[in-house]
Amino acid sequence: MPLTGGEIRLHHGHDGRVAYLTLDHGPYNIITWETRQVMADRFAEIDADDRVQAVVVQAEGEHFSSGGDIAGFMEVDPVDFTDLGHNVTAPARSAKPVVCAVDGYCFGVGLELALSCDIRLATERSRFALPEMRLGMIPGSGGTQRLARLIGLSRAKYHVLTAERITGREAADWGLVARLLPDADGLGTATEELVATLLGFSPLAARTAKEVLDKGVDAPLYSGIELERKAYAMLRSSRDFAEGVAAFREKRSPEFQGR
Repeated sequence: MPLTGGEIRLHHGHDGRVAYLTLDHGPYNIITWETRQVMADRFAEIDADDRVQAVVVQAEGEHFSSGGDIAGFMEVDPVDFTDLGHNVTAPARSAKPVVCAVDGYCFGVGLELALSCDIRLATERSRFALPEMRLGMIPGSGGTQRLARLIGLSRAKYHVLTAERITGREAADWGLVARLLPDADGLGTATEELVATLLGFSPLAARTAKEVLDKGVDAPLYSGIELERKAYAMLRSSRDFAEGVAAFREKRSPEFQGR
């Protein structure tokens, strides 16, 4: 069915400083071909909004996402797959920190979307999987590469090649998620607490830290350290750093401006 944009709702909170993207497409939040492009469009809008300091990707209902619209993908012209994954992985390219709140199923492209976010929180009942092997296919939106970097090559090979699910506890123990919460209520509370923490820091420092981590992790150690050193030197001349030092000395909360 045609997408109107309602499958991914966008609203703002915390005086416009937080953008909430909510998957809302039926009980399993299936991600259609059109949904992928809407995700990219939503992030383009968020990235252009200077008010936004943090982003939350979440889902309506009992499951984050059971994956892609398999039948619908068969109707897509093969040439269109040359850019597969560029749209749904928009969180990874955003300069702003992106939190992903997962409850229930997080499968296929749903997991690839979550892997593109910076910090993942999940519930104990959450289940993660890349089940493409069951269809005679492999993940195509960064799943193999990001999963291997997070949980290690051996585990990633096992779970990609067998399509076996990863439990919430395993995801937490292996570093796939940063925190594991007992239920959806706990997930909501923890997400808001994390957002409040992020809003208390310099937006400029947050953007810089994300860039240094993302670009440095795949570089040789020396190159990563050099990138970190130069980013540190750049921040030393920022107004936010001066404000942070002044606030520390005056024993008050800093008022960061992102400059």
